[in-house]
Amino acid sequence: MPEEVNVGVLLFVAYRAMERRVLDALVAAGFEVTLAQARIFQRIGPDGTRLVDLAEQAQVTKQTAGFLVDQLERAGYVQRRPDRTDARARLVHIADRGHEAGAIAARVVAEVEAEWTAHLGTRRITQLRDTLTRLRAVTDPYA
Repeated sequence: MPEEVNVGVLLFVAYRAMERRVLDALVAAGFEVTLAQARIFQRIGPDGTRLVDLAEQAQVTKQTAGFLVDQLERAGYVQRRPDRTDARARLVHIADRGHEAGAIAARVVAEVEAEWTAHLGTRRITQLRDTLTRLRAVTDPYA
C-alpha cells in the first residue's frame, strides 16, 4: 500500500497549483513577475510594509527581500515611501501597475476557488476554509 501523503504536502500542492495559474495569467497579460517576486509582493499590506517585515514574512534575508523589492520597483509594481511613524524608515507600497497585476491575480484566485468548489461541493469547501482558518490561528504569526 502506498504511503499516505502528509497534510503539509497536500496543502502545498494545492497552493502551488493556484500560484502557477496566477503567475501564468500575469505573464499572459504582460506582467513579468517571478515566483520569488510574487511571494514578496503578496505580503505588502494596504498601508505599506517595511522591508524587514517583508523579509521575515517571506522567510528570506533582508538582502534578498531588498533585491526583489528593487526589481519590483524598477518594473513599476511597487514604490518606497517614507514611514510617517518613523522618519528613518521607508515602507514598500503597491504602485498603480502593481494594483493592475493584483486585480488579475484576484480574478484567477476566484476562478480557481470556484473550480475547487465545483469539484468538492459548497459544504466541503466551506469546511475546508473554516478548518484552514482555524489552523492559521496556530501556524501564522502574522495573522
